[in-house]
Amino acid sequence: QVQLVESGGGLVQAGGSLRLSCAASGRGRTFSSYAMGWFRQAPGKEREFVASISRFGGGTNYAESVKGRFTISRDNAENTLYLQMNNLKPEDTALYYCAASERNLYSSDRSEYRYWGQGTQVTVSS
Repeated sequence: QVQLVESGGGLVQAGGSLRLSCAASGRGRTFSSYAMGWFRQAPGKEREFVASISRFGGGTNYAESVKGRFTISRDNAENTLYLQMNNLKPEDTALYYCAASERNLYSSDRSEYRYWGQGTQVTVSS
């Protein structure tokens, strides 16, 4: 089992940047044994895929809406997942969640992810 805690959210103007972090802890499997993903949920909308990364970072996947603006990365030595967000837009406003999958598919399907954090709020003003 793994516990996930997100941080780094906040209020930023359109065109600005934020870097989200997700710290993983727990017994048993190591952080590098999980594929990881970022998802987000805006008020009144379903939770949607943002980005994902394979166990050792060799493979990544992005939603079309964030390609070229967001970068997912991980530091397995520090048990931490990151999401660098540049050129933020008001439509990026949402609660951002990190999630861990025991399968190395770095899927966009949220049902593949077993463990979830509590989320960190990102608000982009116009």
